[in-house]
Amino acid sequence: MRYLPEGNFMKILLIGPQGSGKSTQGKMLAQFLDVPYISTGDIFREIASQDTEEGRQIKRILESGHLVSDEKTRELVKRKLQQPECQRGFILDGYPRTSEQVDLFHAIDLKFDKIFYLNVPEDKVIERLAKRGRPDDTPETIKTRLDVYKLKAAVLMEALTGFGNLVEIDGSGSIDQIQQQIRNMINGQK
Repeated sequence: MRYLPEGNFMKILLIGPQGSGKSTQGKMLAQFLDVPYISTGDIFREIASQDTEEGRQIKRILESGHLVSDEKTRELVKRKLQQPECQRGFILDGYPRTSEQVDLFHAIDLKFDKIFYLNVPEDKVIERLAKRGRPDDTPETIKTRLDVYKLKAAVLMEALTGFGNLVEIDGSGSIDQIQQQIRNMINGQK
């Protein structure tokens, strides 16, 4: 189902801690708007599954609960955003994670139509991640990722506020409630 008239596409950024529902919401929104869904997590897991030096290196990083370097992440995201299918719009999930990564958007003159921050209490995030059942979602790695995210989140939010279209969404509701909030904001409704 196309939401926007032909030729009028949206570039949307979803941010929030792991387990905030970015992937679920991003995929639903991408289908609704008929634009590509881009997830750094999916890119990393795909590379980690490859039997290459790069794949083994990223797999080790993911299993430790740490983040892939800014430089490597920037390289992969830039390459993806410059592909032809992304020129008509996209949903970006999982990047940027740091204020330094925001510089990529300035470097390639990328403007977002909307930036949605999914705000979810930590206990709900931990509960959601534990249910996913991914091998890299152990209690220790979940806690490590949340701690790393919290350290960088305030500065990241400040850097993204400069774009002028950052909207906070309560990400603790049901999947459908959260999706409706996002769609309402796209439609200019509160």
